[in-house]
Amino acid sequence: MNPKIKSCCFPLCPPRGGRGLALLLALVLLAACGGRKEEDDSLRIGVALYTQDDTFISAMAQSLERLAQEAENETGQKINLFISDGLSSQTTQMDQVDRFLARQCDVLCVNLVDRTAAAVIIDKAEAEGVPLIFFNRQPVAEDIQRWDQIYYVGASAQESGLLQGQLVLEAWQEDREALDRNGDGILQYAMLEGEPGHQDALLRTEYSIKALTDGGVEVEKLASDTANWNRAQASARTAQWLEELGGEIEVIFANNDDMALGAIDALTEGQRERQEWPLIVGVDATSPAMEAVESGQLYGTVHNDGWGQAKAMLELALALWNGEDPTQTVDLEEDHYVWLPYRMVTRENLEQFRQQAPQSRGLAG
Repeated sequence: MNPKIKSCCFPLCPPRGGRGLALLLALVLLAACGGRKEEDDSLRIGVALYTQDDTFISAMAQSLERLAQEAENETGQKINLFISDGLSSQTTQMDQVDRFLARQCDVLCVNLVDRTAAAVIIDKAEAEGVPLIFFNRQPVAEDIQRWDQIYYVGASAQESGLLQGQLVLEAWQEDREALDRNGDGILQYAMLEGEPGHQDALLRTEYSIKALTDGGVEVEKLASDTANWNRAQASARTAQWLEELGGEIEVIFANNDDMALGAIDALTEGQRERQEWPLIVGVDATSPAMEAVESGQLYGTVHNDGWGQAKAMLELALALWNGEDPTQTVDLEEDHYVWLPYRMVTRENLEQFRQQAPQSRGLAG
């Protein structure tokens, strides 16, 4: 069977500097793909992303498309995906949600630009009777409880921070002299944080260090700054720290892999010898980060199961569309939450994660 899925991705990779045109194309494409719902018995899923510039989010969108195609082939259920890029603007994303509802999408999946905007989106979806699945960016608990047709699919940011700290703790315990380069018994670190006020950034920052201090390691923060999950911003921040602090930084924590790769860019461009590099850790286990782990530039990362999250979202959407009890399809906690586990990734277990990379695994895989 040839896949019938209609995936209107507008745009998956918008040209740099063309944001206004990209938004216009997004709205035009959604109108073209949507239309009034025909009697075709198809499942329409509107997927609102905070930005496609985020490597992890972009990969999740691609996983969702692939899983939807596989589900069509397996079940014969026609699935139309409408994927929008919010361009990091909550106003833009709100317009896209309105259009999804106007075009009679059956389920909405929303990766919030601003988690404080959840209540407005919930009210819109509830008024139209359209189930709502938030993912990756968690609304506050009070918002999730506003309606029984609201779900959240994601992973615990606290857990990711603890595991990131555990990576560094194990490195310290394994070869303390190599990490404690000045021999003072204190771990000097710098922190590349995600966007200000974001729950994942706050919790990863706090718990990565907590894992070390709970493990008996004395730490000293030399520098920290926000880089908004962005590789280029992280590179600029790191270059500034290297100029100011030289080789004093022993570890660089990055709240996500894109920022960890930005730190690597700065070290590479600064032509520092590899033995002079601080130990660097990230979160997400994106493909570029896995390559950096293999090369030894990135000490380790924390696997964020984007494929698993996309799979849970699609299974939820199908269950809701078919009038089934979602608890028979996914593991729901507190009636609303689907949690995926994080796992540590180093060179030692890298191949294990490569073997688990998205293949043709289907919904039951």
